[in-house]
Amino acid sequence: MTATNSETNNQSETTVKASDLFVKALEAEGVEYIFAVPGEENLDMVESLRTSNIKLILTRHEQGAGFMASTYGRLTGKAGVCMATLGPGATNLATPAAYAQLGGMPLIMLTGQKPIKKSKQGQFQIIDIVELFAPICKMSKQIVHGDTIPALVREAFRTAVEERPGAVLLELPEDIAEEDCTAHVMTPHERHYAVAGDTVLSEAAALIKAAKMPLILVGAGANRKNARKALSDFVHSTGIPFFNTQMGKGVIDERSELCLGTAALSDGDYLHCAIDRADLIINVGHDVVEKPPFFMEEGGKTVIHVNYKSAQVDQVYFPQIEVVGDLAASITGLKDKIGGPVNCDTSYFEKVRKEIESHLIEGADDPRFPVIPQRLVADTRKVMGDKDIIALDNGIYKLWYARNYKAYQPNTVLLDNALATMGAGLPSAMMAAMLYPERRIMAICGDGGFMMNSQELETAVRLGLNLVVTVLNDGSYGMIRWKQAAVGFQDYGLEFGNPHFVQYAQSYGATGHRVESADDLIPTFEKAFKAGGVHLVDLPVDYSENQKVLIDELAEKACLI
Repeated sequence: MTATNSETNNQSETTVKASDLFVKALEAEGVEYIFAVPGEENLDMVESLRTSNIKLILTRHEQGAGFMASTYGRLTGKAGVCMATLGPGATNLATPAAYAQLGGMPLIMLTGQKPIKKSKQGQFQIIDIVELFAPICKMSKQIVHGDTIPALVREAFRTAVEERPGAVLLELPEDIAEEDCTAHVMTPHERHYAVAGDTVLSEAAALIKAAKMPLILVGAGANRKNARKALSDFVHSTGIPFFNTQMGKGVIDERSELCLGTAALSDGDYLHCAIDRADLIINVGHDVVEKPPFFMEEGGKTVIHVNYKSAQVDQVYFPQIEVVGDLAASITGLKDKIGGPVNCDTSYFEKVRKEIESHLIEGADDPRFPVIPQRLVADTRKVMGDKDIIALDNGIYKLWYARNYKAYQPNTVLLDNALATMGAGLPSAMMAAMLYPERRIMAICGDGGFMMNSQELETAVRLGLNLVVTVLNDGSYGMIRWKQAAVGFQDYGLEFGNPHFVQYAQSYGATGHRVESADDLIPTFEKAFKAGGVHLVDLPVDYSENQKVLIDELAEKACLI
């Protein structure tokens, strides 16, 4: 009996295991690493990765995997990838998912699941991960058939990277991972953003030229894309002073004489004297996810929103004009429309800048020990080069670095002012060290945040990274303790004990150092960087300056006339 053409075609159709197809789709997306704590539900994926060109990087906790993958996305603009099993493995990715989602970092999370076609263990470890993650992701999907893998992977990466970037979850059940399928990998294509229209550019340019005291605000969105040259050209062509949000540090070199500094606090800092006096703010790349650098009021200053997406209107942010489109193209278009220096009065801003500069050098050489934050920040800046990277965990020291540490290049100060989670500093620094082995990389962590993911020291040693981890040791949750005192509550419930950090580092194969005086700080940093490998610096710190400098002094100051 002769076979029909249809039967012949079906017999010749090539099949591929679903997990193999998944890995091929990841390779097509240019994935270099998968950071993972695998479980048995991921074993087909692990086997498929074994023969791929993607490197499987084991971490010691799913948070470490998620934070490293998120930082990969932040630094490269490509989606970082992490993997975990079902149940508790997947739920441990919730914080990195929120970290990436709020921080605008492209992240793909791959999680396993029990078979969905036939139960073999009842509901053991099973929770609805897809629904759990939906509120904190841009996209959350379960794969129910192998032939849908190429399309879902392509859509996941497009969604994660597209403005505003964020987190995506794909759940691959183990019976789907092992099935045969016939689909083919999709080829990614480059995404180009629309350009703001000529009319809105003309309207915005007219407002800028008419302003008496305009300011430029540089936000996190400008740090995500290659907007540095366009923004720098705009600032120096127009002569308009600028300031940064915390996550916008370094887009334009902060050594510029037009730089007023960083809005580390939401209100009441020296910089806010200038913000309050401005009649127009050109807001480039900032959105309401990051803690507000200033508060808008009805009938107050005019705000021009320049970003890839429309503004999310909030009680403290309701811009009067929106320039939406490719950020660099929008800024270049505005510069061309303005056509040169604007006729504005910058004399008051210059007075504020000089006041800020004189304020920020106070305490930079203070010999007290434990070290005060001003000395710590100043000494860190002295040992780090223009392109070297500091990665901050979350604590009161983050405000000191945001205010006092000048960034010279984009993404050289990695901090989180969106989710503001503890525990991300060390994994973020590890990712930076993997991507830029030629640069000096330093993680700066409070003792509370460091201990949340300190086990990743083993991962850093195993990967052969060159990394200095500075642990600020005050034996408490310092920021909350400071705020507890600031509102007049009794000092209670926020102190803890620490391990012997030098011995702790050594137990993982790293090198430990304990600083014994303020003058010992720079030599210790230099020694660690020159030796290479993973080094932990145990640094006793004194936060008594928080109240004096960040509360009392600012409350007493009078804005310059």
